[in-house]
Amino acid sequence: MSMFENLCTLPLSAELFTQAIHPTEPLLGVGLSTGHVQCFRLPAADRSSEDDADLSVLSDGKGTIDTAWRTRRHKGSCRSLAFSNDGSALYSAGTDSLLKHFSPVTGQVVSKIAIPTTKTVPDAPTLLHVLSPQTLLLACDSGVLHLLDLRDGALAASKPQQSHFPHDDFVSSITPLAPSAESTSGYSKQWISTGGTTLAVTDLRRGVLVRSDDQEDELMCSTFVPGMGPKKNRDNGVVAVGTGSGVLTLWDKGAWDDQQDRVIIDSFKGGGESLDCVVQVPEDIGRGKKVVVGLGDGSMRIVDLTKREVAGLFRHDEVDAVVGLGFDGQGRMISGGGQTIKIWQESAMFKKTSNDDDEDEDFDSSDEDESDNSDAGDDGTEPMQSTGKRQASKDSDSDSDDSDSSDSSDEGRKRGKKRKKGKAKVELGPHGAHGILKFKGLD
Repeated sequence: MSMFENLCTLPLSAELFTQAIHPTEPLLGVGLSTGHVQCFRLPAADRSSEDDADLSVLSDGKGTIDTAWRTRRHKGSCRSLAFSNDGSALYSAGTDSLLKHFSPVTGQVVSKIAIPTTKTVPDAPTLLHVLSPQTLLLACDSGVLHLLDLRDGALAASKPQQSHFPHDDFVSSITPLAPSAESTSGYSKQWISTGGTTLAVTDLRRGVLVRSDDQEDELMCSTFVPGMGPKKNRDNGVVAVGTGSGVLTLWDKGAWDDQQDRVIIDSFKGGGESLDCVVQVPEDIGRGKKVVVGLGDGSMRIVDLTKREVAGLFRHDEVDAVVGLGFDGQGRMISGGGQTIKIWQESAMFKKTSNDDDEDEDFDSSDEDESDNSDAGDDGTEPMQSTGKRQASKDSDSDSDDSDSSDSSDEGRKRGKKRKKGKAKVELGPHGAHGILKFKGLD
């Protein structure tokens, strides 16, 4: 059986480039190839009844997903989004060489700066990561990693506090290492980054500490998994790194010269599908050390790191790569790619039988129905239940310098995946969850 079941599919008006999940609230931000940023409010799960504790409000048809606001935040594409640690701020970076800070609740812009140039040439962003309330990490196409100071007014100074070059290519992922036991702030001061064919460790105070050997394989994504490690140091933690050839590599914390182990996720002569994103499954859901990886062919795999094996397969899309994976505060997994967002919850059947550690998980084949998404046209959102009350959505035009002019795409960073046109999948959940949520006003 599959660990996750699909609750619903959200259609997007353009290709998804980035997604960000609020650390505590059921808020989801998406950044699109057209420069639009949209924030969805998901329903909160009702945990008041023990009998219904295993059902999300999405799966019983009573929840709605509202668009809190939507605006064209960048004149180029929106390449990256990041919430602040407490979720009170949302940051976006676009190919118009602007970095913006705004309210995730209203979309109102608070401050913005020009992305620092490299050798007087505009440098497009690749990645944002909020390390702490004081530090925002910004990586760009040139391979530079800027540290921006957030203390004296958000984004007030465009000159970076520090700039480093941890890799010879652009930074593909940033994963903070857990703060030391002596830390007084509780925030990490060191992080792992991947770029090109190397992994690097950078320190907030000392800069780039170490760079790994050339892995002869492109490193695409990473996540830190605590509570694993060598036999004599099980609490050390490991970093799981996805590669361009379909292999998940495992690195012991502190031994950064080379990978310690590898799990073949997608095997194919000459290299499998790329592993484009990875996230750890919360242990109360995964019942152990598990991660989910999103692949370049639109599929997702559950990987049991203890057994070093693939424990399940399911699919986000038939064509487009999975570019975003994460878990919200309700324990729901959110996957993004192509022109859709999908929301998943722990399978009720898996939950009931998960006490049997020896039970195998069957692969969940992608028998999805397809229908033309022809109803996304006016304002508002459609509830999960077709007979329910329609919810009004709000657009945010607060960013006065952003105009809804001609769309521009950022094709240079997409990896040869053809976008489907005119089709949107309908996912039917096992509890009668309606699949596609039809939004009006998206065109």
